[in-house]
Amino acid sequence: MLIKRAALLDGRTADLRVGERIEEVGEGLEARAGEGVLYAGGGAVLPGLHDHHVHVRSAASALNSFFVGPPGVSTEAELAQLLSNATPGPDGWIRAVGYHESVAGELDRAALDAVVRDVPVRVQHRSGALWILNSEALGRVGLAGHPDGRLRSADRGWSDLLGWRETDLAELGRRITATGVTGVTDATPDLGAADTEALRAAHLRGEFRPRLAFLAPGKRILQDDRLDLDELIGWIMGRHDIGQPVAVHCVTAAQLVVTIAALRAAGGHPRDRIEHAAVVPDDNLADLAELGVTVVTQPNFVAERGDQYLADVPADEHGQLWRVASLLTAAVPTALSTDMPFGHGDPWTAMRAAVYRTTPSGAVLNAGERVSARAALTMFLGGPERPGLPRTVEAGQPGDLCVLSEPPATALAELDAGMVAATVIGGELVYFAM
Repeated sequence: MLIKRAALLDGRTADLRVGERIEEVGEGLEARAGEGVLYAGGGAVLPGLHDHHVHVRSAASALNSFFVGPPGVSTEAELAQLLSNATPGPDGWIRAVGYHESVAGELDRAALDAVVRDVPVRVQHRSGALWILNSEALGRVGLAGHPDGRLRSADRGWSDLLGWRETDLAELGRRITATGVTGVTDATPDLGAADTEALRAAHLRGEFRPRLAFLAPGKRILQDDRLDLDELIGWIMGRHDIGQPVAVHCVTAAQLVVTIAALRAAGGHPRDRIEHAAVVPDDNLADLAELGVTVVTQPNFVAERGDQYLADVPADEHGQLWRVASLLTAAVPTALSTDMPFGHGDPWTAMRAAVYRTTPSGAVLNAGERVSARAALTMFLGGPERPGLPRTVEAGQPGDLCVLSEPPATALAELDAGMVAATVIGGELVYFAM
């Protein structure tokens, strides 16, 4: 296709001939026979955004799940009312997501049984690391004798029994491309070969349009009560020995410190990643820079959960939360993502959070970590192999583009998904705002 009058971030206005790759960037390009033409009209044209950390199957399931966390559900009574009135899905299950202990404490099978006994219920914690099942659900997955129904998501012993529910990948893909995202990296740690092949097949047949990359089997979630430095070193070395990088989930200072020690002992790979880096003590900034490891973080959680951080995290630790500016200042390769569905899936919301750092109540969390709008946008422009290295609109680059209705200055001022006019993947129009 040919895109006319594209305004690029570097100030140029150009025409773009796009196929699987960008073929030409110039002025006065004429359409060839059979070539579609898209008139950008001076709107900004960017490399397609890449969401560097999402969970595709969970996000598709969440489209048809009940949300049971704050701010929509904030009390035990509200939770009980929602679940007791919930209509089971086509598979007979009631599925809920987004739970947090501030609603009704540490939920277990007994608490769920008191609300819903005869229908299987599964409630996912907002961290994604825990599912709580009622007795009926536990019986369905062969765990009728489980003491409390609190199951870690990483334990495939039970999750394999449950299996994937049929999900609407097409609708998820439509919502993703409507935000200008042309590719996602699935960060689910326990995806098997059959899972990844099924998702790739959905992409190839056009059911799920965004391009796909996967962290599994090189993704590891750490738990503070199970930190084993020697084991982590061995796992990292095993991955590196076969030429593969690692991605380590770090949401506490302890997890980050152990991961840094393990990477230093095992030696690095240029594509090693740390996921989240929710807490980064000052001393670890230089460590991350020295290792050259890429941090993929989610400042959108400041906008979504910031008030809870202000209430629950000691004030002298607020400066360590969801850092962005200090990572860039320390020359740590940094990329942004949404962690969809555990975070809101709109990358523009994440950009605004990186710029303003405002919580739901309007307070500011860690103002020193604010970055410019251009920096925030740039951190969604890296490719899956090098998240911290932004792509540009140049000949030879992938033909994956985000076309906005507004010029670059306005786009940077607003950072709003409503400006996405079209999304192009491989030279094909996959989303067009009517």
